[in-house]
Amino acid sequence: MSLYNRQVLVTGADGFIGSHLTEALVRQGCRARAMVMYNAFGSRGWLDEVPREVVEQVEVVAGDVRDPHAVKALMTGCDVVFHLAALIAIPYSYMAPDSYVDTNVRGTLNVLQTARDLGVARVVHTSTSEVYGTALRVPIDESHPLQAQSPYAASKIGADQLALSFHRSFGTPVSLIRPFNTYGPRQSARAVIPSIIIQLAQGASRLHLGALHPTRDFSYVEDTVAGFIRVAECDSALGQVVNVGSGFEISIGDTVSLIAELMGTTIQVVSDDQRLRPAASEVERLWADTTRARDLVGHIPAHGGREGFCRGLEKTIAWFREPHNLNRYRSERYGI
Repeated sequence: MSLYNRQVLVTGADGFIGSHLTEALVRQGCRARAMVMYNAFGSRGWLDEVPREVVEQVEVVAGDVRDPHAVKALMTGCDVVFHLAALIAIPYSYMAPDSYVDTNVRGTLNVLQTARDLGVARVVHTSTSEVYGTALRVPIDESHPLQAQSPYAASKIGADQLALSFHRSFGTPVSLIRPFNTYGPRQSARAVIPSIIIQLAQGASRLHLGALHPTRDFSYVEDTVAGFIRVAECDSALGQVVNVGSGFEISIGDTVSLIAELMGTTIQVVSDDQRLRPAASEVERLWADTTRARDLVGHIPAHGGREGFCRGLEKTIAWFREPHNLNRYRSERYGI
């Protein structure tokens, strides 16, 4: 299905990926409605940093996916729903697991039930590579066993299974996108790549980081967003799970070295205990098999491989180095 001139809703549009997706949908000719989390400051999150000529075309509405009445009001009249709203910080899920079940599982149930009731044409539900846990085989394809190594991952597995169950039980037109580790402008300093860049850009010579040995498949945000759109457009993706990654594996330690090289500096890494996951909770290896994304939905990342990763890092570094952007972050304090 074509998304052109469709009424689309993005839940979690105030977040990192959600703001980029909303911007891309507007530029593609969609009529966009953006659900942001209500706050007393009138902030629309990262949508406040989207170019004015774009965000002025977006209907921004405050709401909460935990409230079924708010969800129904927001989804009424929508053709396509991109469901991104979630609690995503893994460390905080150790402290407040109940809130992850409430938002990630019950919130997803509200979206699915409303989509069924209203006859929404398409729902794209956001999963995460964390549901795979440490790879049992690589590259990781969509049939890999699901292994929750954190309360966050467990809540996302629950949400994913609900989404698939609604497709199988009721024919709800749901597709699942499973992004691997997305990075780029506007990302939270909780994530490792922004944490490295921010500390270096603010003059640190000693980097405070967690484990360096795990490997990740980093997907530049423009590629992740393109994957969302491809999945939504593909009728054959209904009832399917689609990995979106770069198909390139690199350790955190090697990522540190690469960023330091691109930023023209040398550093010393200091292990920070508060940034370490419990031993059995650390996902040691993630590397995406992107065959289904390529063959089923026609998605090929523009920033794949080492060369593409370097280009994505250069764009990310340039954004964080802008004083207006860098001043939003505090390298001396670790936030979960």
